Amino acid sequence: MTSLATPAGEGSAHLAAGTATGPGVRLVGRSAELALLDGFLASAATRGAALMLTGDAGVGKSALLDAAAGRAGERGFRVVRVVGSPFEESVSFSALHQMLQPLTDEMSALPARQARTLRAALGLSDEQPAELLAVAGAVRTLLSRTAAAAGPVALVVDQVTWLDRPSAVVLANLARHIRTSPLALLAASRTGDESYLSGTGLPTHEVRPLDAESAHRLVTERFPAMTPRVRRRLVTEAAGNPLALLELPATLDEAQLTDRGPLPAALPLTDRLQKIYGVRVGALPEPARELLLLAVLDGSGDLGILRRAGGGDAPAALAPAEKAGLVRVDAASGRLVFRHPLTRSAVLELSTSAERRRGHLALAREFPEGSEHRARHLADATIGPDDEVAGLLYEVAHRTLGRGDAVGAITTLLRASELSLDGAAKARMLTEAACLGANITGDLRNVRALLADAALADPTDPDSLAAATAAASQLVNGEGDADTAHKLLVGAIGGRNPQNRFSTDVLHEAVLTLVRVCFYSGRPELWRTFDDAVRDTPSAGSEPLLPVLRGALGDPVHAALPVLDTLDGLVAGLDGETDLRRVIGVAAAATFVDRLPGCRVALRRVVDSGRDGGAVAAAIEASFMLANDAYYSGQWDDIPELTEEGLRWCDRHSYRLTAQPCRYLRGVLAAARGDTRTALTVADRLVSWGAPRRLDTLGLYAAHIRAMCALGSADFEGAYRHLATVVTPGELPPYQPHALWFFLDFAETAARTGRHAEAAAHVAAVDETRIPALSPRLAMLTAAARAAATPDVVAHDLFESAIATPDAQRWPFEWARIRLLYGERLRRARAGRVARVHLDAALTTFQRLGAAPWAARAANELRASGIAVPGTASGADRPALLTPQELQAAELAATGLTNKQIAARLSLSPRTVAAHLSSAFPKLGVSSRAGLRDALTGLPRDGRY
Repeated sequence: MTSLATPAGEGSAHLAAGTATGPGVRLVGRSAELALLDGFLASAATRGAALMLTGDAGVGKSALLDAAAGRAGERGFRVVRVVGSPFEESVSFSALHQMLQPLTDEMSALPARQARTLRAALGLSDEQPAELLAVAGAVRTLLSRTAAAAGPVALVVDQVTWLDRPSAVVLANLARHIRTSPLALLAASRTGDESYLSGTGLPTHEVRPLDAESAHRLVTERFPAMTPRVRRRLVTEAAGNPLALLELPATLDEAQLTDRGPLPAALPLTDRLQKIYGVRVGALPEPARELLLLAVLDGSGDLGILRRAGGGDAPAALAPAEKAGLVRVDAASGRLVFRHPLTRSAVLELSTSAERRRGHLALAREFPEGSEHRARHLADATIGPDDEVAGLLYEVAHRTLGRGDAVGAITTLLRASELSLDGAAKARMLTEAACLGANITGDLRNVRALLADAALADPTDPDSLAAATAAASQLVNGEGDADTAHKLLVGAIGGRNPQNRFSTDVLHEAVLTLVRVCFYSGRPELWRTFDDAVRDTPSAGSEPLLPVLRGALGDPVHAALPVLDTLDGLVAGLDGETDLRRVIGVAAAATFVDRLPGCRVALRRVVDSGRDGGAVAAAIEASFMLANDAYYSGQWDDIPELTEEGLRWCDRHSYRLTAQPCRYLRGVLAAARGDTRTALTVADRLVSWGAPRRLDTLGLYAAHIRAMCALGSADFEGAYRHLATVVTPGELPPYQPHALWFFLDFAETAARTGRHAEAAAHVAAVDETRIPALSPRLAMLTAAARAAATPDVVAHDLFESAIATPDAQRWPFEWARIRLLYGERLRRARAGRVARVHLDAALTTFQRLGAAPWAARAANELRASGIAVPGTASGADRPALLTPQELQAAELAATGLTNKQIAARLSLSPRTVAAHLSSAFPKLGVSSRAGLRDALTGLPRDGRY
């Protein structure tokens, strides 16, 4: 794609996906304008039409003229272009020469007098030009005859304000008589500029700035490497002006474009933008420019501050700027408003560094001691190191972090480090910036450089908590080195250097990072060392979230119950929580005790922050938690999108460990939906990445995926083998939160494979805890586990209790599994009528979720109970061949399963399976299992002819 920008155009390059404008060109966000131009050209082709496009400089008028010229050419118009120029404004008939030069050959066909008139006006003869009305008449005749002979003519005029006067008069006359011939006169002018065409009464259309969506799309397509946060700032500064959107990035270096370097208070202007926005500012009297500079530096628009800091009559001094259309006073708020954000940039660029420092100092005096505004103005006014100002800015950074703006906090810390002369203070600021970058904004790339700079600033303190946290975050998130990260954090939190004074924010990050390390390691010994480190650091224990995380996330089976009330209070307060790190901490604590639904709104805010280039690291975790919640709540179609976004962030920011939960959720969803190949590939990948790093939690993820694949196909022996690698019968050890995932699965598979003692022992271990009190879902699963482990009888009370759990269908997959299990037991006990109710409910739910293998299991059970499942042949008018149970047994035997394995899958005894096969063989005309596959080929699924 290319642009049709013309040298004099001011916004002619805003191209991207959208609507075609001409050969190979597309405009963004201009579908309405292009439709207007199409209608204009259609009208002009029959009876002539004129239109003036108006708008601010750079808004895209020239681009639309280019588009119109291209579309006119495609419609058969002969296109004539004219562009006004300030350098030719005083040259008579210079614009007319542009217009008629392509038509000189047609002049010879004009009446002799008119031909002489035009040649004289164009300087093609020695005659003196005739009066303007005669020239105008000759031009109208020439264009009319050209249109009659060769088709309609489109006259496209840009920058009409800069046309020379004689040419402008001629064009104005043409505009008044445009409807006499198939002519299109399309012109463009800045809003508010006067010209001879303005007084002709021709229709006008104001070209408005791009809307926010179109502006983002334009910048994204032209500058794909730009991060969302920088793009958002650029779109805000440009205020929809296409030229500004495309020019402003040229003033930024690569670090700024990718959000690895701080952006200036006002984005600098290119020479082209400076000419557009700086001319009017430069023409103002000095008092007005001084006040505008104060207004830019202050940013609030408060006239009271400007009056006090400027020391004069602010309204009077600003009057010239208001008359020039640069600013206005908002009637509702009484504040000063810049009519375009780029005027602020022009004001800054036209000021000197000394003027800016004086302005910041004047503004600083207007704010009290301890004020954030005062600290920032003093910092901007400071040249060279100043420890006092650096200290003020350090405090501002942590207040900024508390508002949830981690990127702003990092930028402020880096500025504070530049001002600090004290090596220890500088090192602390740099390491804290590295820590926050690694844990919140997702910038692992700068961690090593910042830590190296910190070590240079203060080589005596290599074990600072912030440095340890930043290094540990890089190790665990990037490389998955949990053991080294754990050692670093435990040593630092435990106060290896007792003289270190930790900020609360850094200590909070250190503890959260250590929790993450312990969780992914999945090893109890790391949790025990964590407890020792925190116990020895009293200030760590003052954080109310810490015991909640330790209990509800670290050991929910044994330690969650005492902290649930506190957790519920924290979840209830998330709507007003601005600290995104706390949102993630609370949601992590909520995960295993089923409080995630209460965190959804807050987690979406975190994801939105990541999309805007803010808390990316936190957004990765938030997307995983939302996907986790979607899995349990049955919103399975949302999981691919959530995990895809999280994985893109992980790839972009090198978060290799945090990508694994996203992959796990994709794997378990694939298993539940029957995509076994994908599921097992994910499981293998989790093990191959996690095992060498001793990340046992990834092994649990893999076991869950594999067990789910086996359960879906009723391979209970296979499911048991996978679960036995992560479950010890009869034990729910401390520090094993994932035990809550497996106790129902293990009880069911142990019972179905004849390991009744193991099933009973495991349920007894569950009974010794207070798992049912943690959440209704866990109470439902506990009742189902007891029912599954009960041999030989149908535990009606337990099953009914499970499926009657309040709001049980909030967890549709598990609820449907329990109804399937209950229906299977009832069908085996020959209570077919009651069984069908539960089996049908399970089938409907599985089908809605897209859980194909589970739906097939439920459908098979319904067939075995004598019900023809919708979508299969009823066979009502055909003689019976095989009974439903004979068909199921024969199909499984054809795959090579033994009678014992078939019995486990069908909840029958091996003796009953043998009887079914003995009856099926003669009906199918075979004498052994070897002939079953061929005999069953083409047989209807209900076993009838």
